[in-house]
Amino acid sequence: MPTYDVIIIGAGAAGLMCAIEAAKRQRQVLVLEHTKKAGKKILMSGGGRCNFTNYHIHPDHYLSHNPHFAKSALSRYTQWDFLALVEKHGIAYHEKTQGQLFCDHKSSAILNMLLSECQAAKVTLQLNTKTISIRQDTDHSFLINTTEHSYRAQSLVIATGGLSIPTLGASPFGYQIAQQFGLKVWPTRAGLVPLTLQPQDKVQLAPLAGIACKAWVTTGQQSFQEPILFTHRGLSGPAILQLSSYWSPGSDITINLIPDHELFEQLKRQQIQQPQRTLKDILSTYLANRLVSQRLDPVDATQPIATLSHQRLIAIVQQFQAWRIRPNGTEGYRTAEVTLGGVDCNAISSKTLQANKVAGLYFIGEVLDVSGWLGGYNFQWAWSSGWAAGQYV
Repeated sequence: MPTYDVIIIGAGAAGLMCAIEAAKRQRQVLVLEHTKKAGKKILMSGGGRCNFTNYHIHPDHYLSHNPHFAKSALSRYTQWDFLALVEKHGIAYHEKTQGQLFCDHKSSAILNMLLSECQAAKVTLQLNTKTISIRQDTDHSFLINTTEHSYRAQSLVIATGGLSIPTLGASPFGYQIAQQFGLKVWPTRAGLVPLTLQPQDKVQLAPLAGIACKAWVTTGQQSFQEPILFTHRGLSGPAILQLSSYWSPGSDITINLIPDHELFEQLKRQQIQQPQRTLKDILSTYLANRLVSQRLDPVDATQPIATLSHQRLIAIVQQFQAWRIRPNGTEGYRTAEVTLGGVDCNAISSKTLQANKVAGLYFIGEVLDVSGWLGGYNFQWAWSSGWAAGQYV
């Protein structure tokens, strides 16, 4: 039976990073991947340009039932460490917005960098190999049965990711292994995902499909000010994706469509300065005509601004700056960028990423109950957690 020091299941961002680091320590490393290609999520991310990290990485930008868990790995392998690797390989990159870093060219540059590092460190990568079963022997080594061979390893790393984007090969395998070894798994749900609308709202807002605007969106105590996008199915865009990770089914969200202006004061000023100007004409300086028409009562839209009462202006401002809407749900894992929930971090060492009660078993990346904001945060968690485990496996 082929024997390795370390076997890593999953050739995604976290798995490849862990393999590189472990192999640098002269560990014999085998990476098993059940699909035909490594790093599929890397290749499709960021519109094909891979938003590989963020200048502003901070533990507060991650969701977990254990909010302190991610601090250790993120502090030991930072965005600056990963940037040094990117620059070592001569990969051109740029900041797009809010610290988000993208490749100038294709995402494949990041994947090729990782595969090159794996090759240099003599990592064995085996694709198109599905793991069928895992058990731990009396000597604490792991026996891994696959569609190709059976293997033995001293350390086993689960880097199988979450349930998001099943077309890329997502599966619940990692959660099943955790449960097999007695680890708690928090219920999972789609995160960083578009929101769908109630049937009546979907009909009313369908004509707005394709319109994007900057907005301030809120649910509970969490707010984001970024663009939103109206779609045929509901609401999307960066602000909505961010908010979706905090939204609970049955809860409202509040949308401020004109976040950078004191709208009431500006409308009052217009009543004095341009009293015959219509409300629709004024509001169309801020938003697309279709959006203004949808939010305004047709009677108000064509009235001279001077004819509208103080109370009516307040109500109109509410329609644009405090629009409350109750989503019907999310688009689910099909379009979700991350999976919320996962392997309970209280069962895992934040220093080594090893299961507290199962010697030699490690969990890294998205399979854990750690989910970052939109904008490179989840890739950085993959790099950091993979690196941290790679120092110990």
